[in-house]
Amino acid sequence: MTLNYFSLLGLPENFFIDSEMLEKKYHALAMRFHPDKTAMQSAFEQKQSVMMAATINQAYQILKNPIDRAAYLLTQRGLDVDAPEHTQFAPEFLMQQMSWRERLLDAKSTQNQVELNALKDEIEHEQNQLNQTLNQLFIQEDWQNAAQMVRQGRFFNKIHQEVLMAL
Repeated sequence: MTLNYFSLLGLPENFFIDSEMLEKKYHALAMRFHPDKTAMQSAFEQKQSVMMAATINQAYQILKNPIDRAAYLLTQRGLDVDAPEHTQFAPEFLMQQMSWRERLLDAKSTQNQVELNALKDEIEHEQNQLNQTLNQLFIQEDWQNAAQMVRQGRFFNKIHQEVLMAL
């Protein structure tokens, strides 16, 4: 039996989650299962504590990121959103990615902080829109379209990270 990250952290299994509640549950569990608490116990108990702490950390990292959380939820429903056969994207989406990449390269080469901030804001807006769409798709139990949104979200996350690193 696999451990469900939502159950582990005491959260409902939904795309939309209360971020503050996630933080509280994570910190409580992280303190409870911190390996230092088993320093005087047997090697087995110490190992169990380390494994539980690692699982809690992994659950937290996945659930705090909306795209990773959506991918996890879809995996729980038998869909592998990152499977290699899922590489088709709409031309408009691909054009948008190319445009952002060009803007990022230009802004980096000229050290244009104003353009980098504008690009960051634009990408964050698109990420928020995508997350709202994902929430609706999960409510409607439209797993296939949710999987497509997750794949797009992975692109948004990657370029967003690149922009943040350039700032």
